[in-house]
Amino acid sequence: MAPASLQHHSNTVCVMDASGRLGSALVQRLLQRGYSIHAAVQNDSENESLKAIRIGNYKQKLKIFDLDPFDYQSIIEALKGCSGLFYTFEPPQDQTTYDEFMGEVEVRVAHNVLEACAQTDTIDKVVFTSSATAVIWREDPRNNKSSLSDAELDERNWTDINFCRKFKLWHALSKTLAEKTAWALAMDRGINMVCINAGLLVGPDLSITNPYLKGAAEMYEDGVFVTVDLNFLVDAHICVFEDVSSYGRYLCFNHVIHCNKDAVKLAQMLTPATPPPQKYDQDRRMIQQRISNKKLNKLLVDFESGPQPKWTDSKPFQIAKC
Repeated sequence: MAPASLQHHSNTVCVMDASGRLGSALVQRLLQRGYSIHAAVQNDSENESLKAIRIGNYKQKLKIFDLDPFDYQSIIEALKGCSGLFYTFEPPQDQTTYDEFMGEVEVRVAHNVLEACAQTDTIDKVVFTSSATAVIWREDPRNNKSSLSDAELDERNWTDINFCRKFKLWHALSKTLAEKTAWALAMDRGINMVCINAGLLVGPDLSITNPYLKGAAEMYEDGVFVTVDLNFLVDAHICVFEDVSSYGRYLCFNHVIHCNKDAVKLAQMLTPATPPPQKYDQDRRMIQQRISNKKLNKLLVDFESGPQPKWTDSKPFQIAKC
């Protein structure tokens, strides 16, 4: 029998949307851990990773579902028979730019998904992917700029919606509104939900157009510019799903950009054609880190030291070192 932390109605879970980088990585890792997967994708938009799985060793444990996030019934179909949902929002293909209207889209989808979960008897737990941008932005009365009091930010903080509208921080606005909607429904419908507030996901597809980067200079100066590697983010999702002690929100990152060297390295990743500045290493100033992921790190430590399912063959969970 599985450990107490893993007792669900079944070992079938849904990943929605599974076509993105995070979604497809979750599918692969969950299959390695012995789960059967309902992979919900928009407009049959499977990426190469999912296509490889469909013809690989795990194809019998993977079912692909066409998802229309505005069609309640298509969400219900993907959730049938699942004990859990890993939800991450992927913008519709005809509206990929974050603007002042994207918040309405993301809120509507979050509402549909959580309502569908409430109507699916087998769902034991929902892991909702949000963003660190739903935590870090608020008015600073001292300089009328971005947030920070002397206190360290953590998952108990919420981004100020009016501040986002004022400075056109559409990504932060969308993530905050959608997460608040999800929490309201989860509490009203009695859904067991946990939220991952992820830093900027780094990787080969990261570009200067990523909407998370709006306000990057201010995040850097405030000591809250955090990034996360894909493997760490996937591990965090699985940990909070499998551990019954998980609750509420978890800030998820494993690197803080708080020195000029880190900032230049990220800039080169975003714009590789631009030569680095000649004298950037003269600035040895260290920005004070003002954001904490202690809650997640403690959970990862406890989870790693606790009982693990016999079918686990993925690599051990790694703790962030910032």
